[in-house]
Amino acid sequence: MLKAAAYILCLHCLLTVSGGEDTEAERYNKKQKEMNVTTQVSVSKVKQFLLNLLEQEKSSKITNKRENPLEKKKNQHKLKMKGIQNKDLLKRNQNYFKKQAKKSITDKGDELFKMGNKMLQESKSQKQKTEAYILFARAADMGNLKAMEKMADALLFGSFGMQNITAAIQLYESLAKEGSYKAQNALGFLSSYGIGMEYDQAKALIYYTFGSAGGSMMSQMILGYRYLSGINVLQNCEVALNHYKKVADYIADKLEKSEGIPVEKVRLTERPENLSSNSEILDWDIYQYYKYLAERGDVQIQKALYYFLKAAKAGSANAMAFIGKMYLEGNTAAPQNNATAFKYFSMAASKGNAIGLHGLGLLYFHGKGVPVNYGEALKYFQKAAEKGWPNAQFQLGFMYYSGFGVWKDYKLAFKYFYLASQSGQPLAIYYLAEMYATGTGVLRSCRTAVELYKGVCELGHWAEKFLTAYFAYKDGDVDSSLIQYALLAEMGYEVAQSNSAFILESKKAKILGKEKMYPMALLLWNRAAIQGNAFARVKIGDYHYYGYGTKKDYETAATHYSIAADKHHSAQAMFNLAYMYEHGLGIAKDIHLARRLYDMAAQTSPDAHIPVFFALMKLETMHLLRDILFFNQFTMRWKWLKLDNTVEPYWDLFVIGLIVAMLIFLLRNRHR
Repeated sequence: MLKAAAYILCLHCLLTVSGGEDTEAERYNKKQKEMNVTTQVSVSKVKQFLLNLLEQEKSSKITNKRENPLEKKKNQHKLKMKGIQNKDLLKRNQNYFKKQAKKSITDKGDELFKMGNKMLQESKSQKQKTEAYILFARAADMGNLKAMEKMADALLFGSFGMQNITAAIQLYESLAKEGSYKAQNALGFLSSYGIGMEYDQAKALIYYTFGSAGGSMMSQMILGYRYLSGINVLQNCEVALNHYKKVADYIADKLEKSEGIPVEKVRLTERPENLSSNSEILDWDIYQYYKYLAERGDVQIQKALYYFLKAAKAGSANAMAFIGKMYLEGNTAAPQNNATAFKYFSMAASKGNAIGLHGLGLLYFHGKGVPVNYGEALKYFQKAAEKGWPNAQFQLGFMYYSGFGVWKDYKLAFKYFYLASQSGQPLAIYYLAEMYATGTGVLRSCRTAVELYKGVCELGHWAEKFLTAYFAYKDGDVDSSLIQYALLAEMGYEVAQSNSAFILESKKAKILGKEKMYPMALLLWNRAAIQGNAFARVKIGDYHYYGYGTKKDYETAATHYSIAADKHHSAQAMFNLAYMYEHGLGIAKDIHLARRLYDMAAQTSPDAHIPVFFALMKLETMHLLRDILFFNQFTMRWKWLKLDNTVEPYWDLFVIGLIVAMLIFLLRNRHR
């Protein structure tokens, strides 16, 4: 039964984590275990709990086996004595008590899962998170599928050092048989990369199809990206549109209810030297703290209100507007109060504050504390929009799109949606996608609609994995980081594709064989390049030039360098292409074009000045020597003039180079 399989699998997983016979997780997570003794102790509690459950299950099975023959004889005797009617009555009674017992266990499992989920969301320490998983383990033993999914996810993504891919797959496979769409999505993802499973794109597609049918938004998004890009399926924009729209509808509904916290997507390729610092993104603890405040409210938010009130008294229009926003939305420090919201929005609006003007517009539009008045709402939204406030621009677009208080005007709706979308207003992007998808007010464009829907879909809660993946990488947990980036890459995030390829290229991950890393990295660089990543395009050229993950192919390398140079103006691509023209690698030798490309690289990027200088020096020197060998005096004089023209802007570097060379020569001779 799945119930028994669930905690046996969890037991196997946690035995591995806490020091059992299976050493796979120890190899993966040795560093984390050494750093976090508290987690080890807590996990051992989970292990002991599950051991007790296993012993109870074994003794229960033995007792049942012993009692079965006796029960059978008793039943036969009763049937003989009381007849068929009593037999039916007995079965009904047995079924009733079984259903009642099952319902009691199910209810208890649901209760434990809810407790664990609440504890996990509110946790501020590793110990609290581990205690939450103890509750999940107990709920999983009672047959709670959501708790089993939580345990499987923890094993897959390596939550607090629990990563064990083999155990995660076993649990996912059991869950998939029960119809878990999350499990089907996870198995599709693992099959698509060949992580812990056979690399099988056909099987991955089947899993994703069942996952999307079951309600997995991730599977829907993955299928949308696959049909958009033609990944192991025939490229089909309309099918992609259908998948992306379902996810975008889901996200838009969430966005209308609350404002999400934006997640910065750090590129590992651009900032490898800064990964030891927190300068580029929020510290994880700070992020979790603000997320906690935003979702549940906290006594600490009273401090925020106190400082806003203090700033408002000092005349800060922004502070007034934010106080109004707090009272409009309501929280533990500022209970929902439309009258107070109106007061502070009015104070901010009187100072010409765009947020205050927008707030008054919302109050009149929804009739909160004042009668519904679309005319007044329109007036305030227009004033705020003129000041460039994107939320007000969106509201104007929505009014013209829906015909609230104004005549429907799709051209004006498009105008305001477009203005708001330029600032990244997500709902404006969603409605633009709707207009392009249906051809409302604009010429229908499936491709444009899909690209816009895709942008909305990428605002989903799953984007938080960018943060957990980044911090896992920064802490040295490369396998956990790779798994998370790889899942996001499968969903079509370009940044995640380049980050996954970067990690694979480093060959630090252990979850894939070394022979698979370059081919998989090349695949991901290619997907990122198709989405417009210039660095990825140059990388594809490098892979074909050196034969990483593929055969050496100078012609293909030159093609990719040309695309990066022409389309993205990449200085690196220009330099590489110049070198290939200089030496005739994969393309016809052309010294003049090589010189031109070297010069273009230097003009495009200041970092290319020194490499270009030495490359040109080498090029001119080689040709000068060739002319000397052939005693071509005329050509030689011309070359000297050409060399003078080339070096003239860099004479200072040239002289420094000569001095350094002379010093090295003298020092070598002296030591001899």
